[in-house]
Amino acid sequence: MIEVKDLGKEYTMGSTTVHALRGAGLRVNAGEFVAIMGPSGSGKSTLMNILGCLDRASAGSYWLAGEEVSKMTDDQLADIRNRRIGFIFQTFNLLPRLSALQNVELPLMYRGIPAAERRRKSEECLERVGLAGRMRHRPNELSGGQQQRVAIARAIAGSPAIVLADEPTGNLDSRSGEEVMAIFQELNDSGITIIVVTHDEWIARHAKRVIRLRDGLIVSDELVAARLRAEDELNRMPALEVAGE
Repeated sequence: MIEVKDLGKEYTMGSTTVHALRGAGLRVNAGEFVAIMGPSGSGKSTLMNILGCLDRASAGSYWLAGEEVSKMTDDQLADIRNRRIGFIFQTFNLLPRLSALQNVELPLMYRGIPAAERRRKSEECLERVGLAGRMRHRPNELSGGQQQRVAIARAIAGSPAIVLADEPTGNLDSRSGEEVMAIFQELNDSGITIIVVTHDEWIARHAKRVIRLRDGLIVSDELVAARLRAEDELNRMPALEVAGE
């Protein structure tokens, strides 16, 4: 699904050049659930923006579903974002004057989908995230967790192959965060590739694979199940006896 090689990204801030990515490379297969982790300034959000075609790399190559994204025009990138990728952000990014249903319909309207079809798809997506009874409510009439579920419904309304989420539970309480992660797991079980950027180890445990960045480099890439098994075995090991006791 995704393959990047030697990905570099530089920003110029006055007389200073910031190297956000320094030759990162990875491959994400269709249907994976991946968490990208790292401290502030590690490059994880920069990497997500490039994977989501919201930004361009300064160096390296990016292939998405067999297409070389790194050589596309701005219009082609916009088409990729519209057809293949759904986005979910920490701040929900809902339009306050529109109902939940209208917020979900909006990207379908931009795609030129007829009114009846986009209404049906939007209602189905809101039902899928448990908001069948809140479709006509505006964002300020919904809790934070409900607003994020509207954002998820909007992200999947166009049937994307990939969902990218940037700190999706950062503004939520623990219960709402659990509900959102359960939805991500259901979406992944249905075949959607999920990539979550987070600093939260609890969120990362819901993924099947964790990629860690530091100083613009990928420093580890591991399967969550294997790591949890190793931790469990370590916890079950008997404590070493101290000599003389």
